[in-house]
Amino acid sequence: MSETISQTATESGEDALAQAAESQDEHDQGVGHDSFPRQFARTQRLTLGEPRNVIVSPDGARVVFCRSRGGSDAVNCLWVLDVESGIERLVADPAALLDTGADIDLPDAEKARRERAREGASGVVGFATNADVSVAAFALAGRLFVCGLLSGSARELDVHGPVFDPRPDPTARRLAYVCERSLRIAELSGASTELVGEDDPDVSWGVAEFIAAEEMGRSRGYWWSPDGTQLAVTRVDTSPITRWWIADPAHPERQPAEIAYPAAGTDNALVTLHIFDLDGTRLDVDWDRQTFPYLAGVTWGRRLLLTAQSRDQRDLRVFAVDTTTGEANTVYSDDDPAWVDLVPGVPIELGESLVMTGDRDGAKRLIVDEAAVSPVDVQVRSVVASTADAVLFLANPLDDPLTQSLWSWSAADGAEQLTTDFNVLSASRGGATTVVRSASMQTVGATTRVLDGPSLMRFSEAPLVTPNVTIMRAGSRGIVTAVVLPHGADPAVKLPVLVDPYGGPHAQRVINAQAAYLSAQWFADQGFAVVIADGRGTPGRGSVWDREVHLDLATAALDDQIDALQAAAADTPQLDLTRVGIRGWSFGGYLAALAVLRRPDVFHAAIAGAPVTEWRLYDTHYTERYLGDPNDDAGPYDTSSLLVEAANLIRPLLLIHGLADDNVVAAHTLQLSSALLAAGRPHQVLPLSGISHMTPQEVVAENLLLLQLEFLRTSLAITV
Repeated sequence: MSETISQTATESGEDALAQAAESQDEHDQGVGHDSFPRQFARTQRLTLGEPRNVIVSPDGARVVFCRSRGGSDAVNCLWVLDVESGIERLVADPAALLDTGADIDLPDAEKARRERAREGASGVVGFATNADVSVAAFALAGRLFVCGLLSGSARELDVHGPVFDPRPDPTARRLAYVCERSLRIAELSGASTELVGEDDPDVSWGVAEFIAAEEMGRSRGYWWSPDGTQLAVTRVDTSPITRWWIADPAHPERQPAEIAYPAAGTDNALVTLHIFDLDGTRLDVDWDRQTFPYLAGVTWGRRLLLTAQSRDQRDLRVFAVDTTTGEANTVYSDDDPAWVDLVPGVPIELGESLVMTGDRDGAKRLIVDEAAVSPVDVQVRSVVASTADAVLFLANPLDDPLTQSLWSWSAADGAEQLTTDFNVLSASRGGATTVVRSASMQTVGATTRVLDGPSLMRFSEAPLVTPNVTIMRAGSRGIVTAVVLPHGADPAVKLPVLVDPYGGPHAQRVINAQAAYLSAQWFADQGFAVVIADGRGTPGRGSVWDREVHLDLATAALDDQIDALQAAAADTPQLDLTRVGIRGWSFGGYLAALAVLRRPDVFHAAIAGAPVTEWRLYDTHYTERYLGDPNDDAGPYDTSSLLVEAANLIRPLLLIHGLADDNVVAAHTLQLSSALLAAGRPHQVLPLSGISHMTPQEVVAENLLLLQLEFLRTSLAITV
């Protein structure tokens, strides 16, 4: 059974081409002669030219953000919007600031940060400001730049480099930045001194370790005190971590890259926190690191707060640190028999109150001073900001994960929904100014705007496809499912099916935003019916739904894809269930390979991109949250592994993997390929030399779509 809950108001192909032609006049490189795969690759999935990294000044007068000049331009500049006048100003242009005109020769730390953030653009891809958002600092090509956001002038500070993650102190009297493994202080004159560093090559100060950046959402390693006289700084010692080596077989003359990779069941980095005065005086922060080894977050506002988790992630603590003694005392605790989630934006303080989130009564709820204050039927997704008397957060109804809304909570007014008619992707606030980035199924691309005020200009290109999507609730579990069909398809003609999931924790594919369905529509326009389903474990539907994958990442995820597929076929008779392919990347690649190994009666071909084939090879923080420690119980790892199922393959399988991937290393694909070969099971492997997990290179991204299409046509015996 299925229930249709929405249908897009699609435009004609002529309208889409007219939009593309209009966009062609506005950009340096037109799209009129593009194919969609080329456009999708060239524009980095149509994200170039979009405003991003939005910060609002505390007085609400200025909105600071990054944006490139066009839909084909990957170089971001720094801009300021004057809210009252609606006028935008360019305040930092990398082409003018760099003598080479290009952001090249990046420090290794910046390359790693961009990989963790899946950042494919260049130029000003991140910046930090002082407290009143009048000064910004950023790095280009390992060099330090500061910008006056009121004057609109930017200049370079000639400091000892390479420079990584520069941040002005809240009073804008000086800056701090990371240089290789040390933290340095720079004066506005350009003079810099080392605050702390060590010669030990395994020790780094002021940076986030791999799993903090990849899995915890903590991308930084130092924090200024509000008065700018002290810093809280992490010390990361990677010596306990097993070393792995990533070689480039296409260049045997190059040495393999050494990475410290904390695989499930092995040792993590040793991470400690320390408070420094500007003269280098050091105070060690003392919390129960034996019980809570994961430093998940640090904030320094009214108090210095640190968030820490136990190794099994079933216990979470927020500690308030006495900055004169280093003693850390618990101010909030939470526990769960499966795991406690890390939610973006918390902890945050609202006056004297501490704001957190927690699973209560089946939903992720806003917690203020230990009391759940958000509605019980609403799932809190992130906390955005706090003002003098209110906290802003993003949430969706438990029965409708498609659309996030912006909410506010205050002691005086309780919880209030501030937006209703569009899907809020992100938001920020300063003073009375709230900026939201939103999308819908009726509009092309995302819009970034001041609520009740001006919109930020966007220069992204109009896509060369227009999604034709029906969204339904499929099966007895009401799985949110999108069916994407070719425009003008004959209802009497059966269509081969492409199942296109992610299907795992943290990632949601079916949302109210046209951009979510662009590549799916391109496949549909090649003659497929595309089915996308968010099954158990995907976000937005409450605590029980999230935890259905605990100790088994395979069964529920695959069962729900099958249920959604069969319900979609019952609702849309055009779907030909005798010709079903499935494709995915990362967890989606794991799910695609799992599908043909376990259920060849349902799935007839699979494309598995960068798949996790053996969970013992994936990192501690992610994997142990769901499967536990393999040293304590190997059962969940055996149940979820693809290697033990290799002999079951009877369908075409294409494995794709970047050989430079340091997240899901190529050993995953190579070990599965070896197991398949040992079992005498034919399959195909496409190695991508020099390519990481995010495949940002234009020629790679374009041709991957074309190669996948050809594989599906051949494997499913589709004639064109």
